[in-house]
Amino acid sequence: MIRRDVESFNMEDFDDRYVRHAFISKVFGILGAQIVLTLGIVLLFVYVDAIQDFVEEHRWLMWLALGCVMITMIPIMCCESARRSFPVNFILLILFTVAESFLLGCIAIRYTPDVVLYAIGITAIVVLVLTIFAMQTAIDFTACGAILLIGTVILLIIGLVAIFVPSRTLIIVYCSIGIVIFSFYIIFDIQMMLGGKHKYAISSEDYIFAALSIYTDVVTLFMYILTLMGIVDN
Repeated sequence: MIRRDVESFNMEDFDDRYVRHAFISKVFGILGAQIVLTLGIVLLFVYVDAIQDFVEEHRWLMWLALGCVMITMIPIMCCESARRSFPVNFILLILFTVAESFLLGCIAIRYTPDVVLYAIGITAIVVLVLTIFAMQTAIDFTACGAILLIGTVILLIIGLVAIFVPSRTLIIVYCSIGIVIFSFYIIFDIQMMLGGKHKYAISSEDYIFAALSIYTDVVTLFMYILTLMGIVDN
C-alpha cells in the first residue's frame, strides 16, 4: 500500500480559485493521459498474440517492471523536491505509468478479452460516479484517513490468509472488500485534490503526487474488479 503524504491545508494559501482550478485541470489532464496510455498497453497485451508469447518467454520483464514501479514511486511519494522538480517529476511519472501498465498487461492476459473489457467498462462507470459524488457531496472524506488505513490493514490480513488458505469464497470476499475500500480511496484523494472546505488538501505544487495517487487508486480498483469477474466467469 502506498503511503499517502498528506499535507495540512491552510485556507489562506488557496483563496485564489484560479490557482486551485488550474491545479485540478492539470491533475485530471495528467491522469487522463495515464489512463489512456495504460488502456492502450493493456488492450495490446490482450489482443496481440505476439506480445503474449514474448511475455511468456521473458517473464523476468515482469520483475524488472515491478522494480521500476517501486523505484519511481518512492521519490514521487516521499521526496518533495523530486515530485516538484520539472522535468524529473514527469520522467518519473511516465516511467511509473509505463511499468505499471506493463504489469497490468501481464495480468490481463490471464483472463479472456471479454472479462477484461467488462472490467474496464465497470471500472470506468464506478470511477465516474465516485468522481461526481466526491465533487458534489458535503461529506468530508479527507477526515477519514485513519478509517481507510484500518480498512487497508484488514484487507492486507485477509489477503495473507487467502495466500495460505486457498478458497474461492475467501477470494471473493477479499476482492469485494478491496473494491469498497479503494472506492473510498478514490473519493478521499479526489477531495484532497479539490481542497476548499475539506479538512486536508494537497498542495497545488504537488500535481504529480495527486495524479499518481488517484491513478493508483483506479488501477487497484480495476485489479479487484478484474479478479472478481474472472472468478465469476470461471
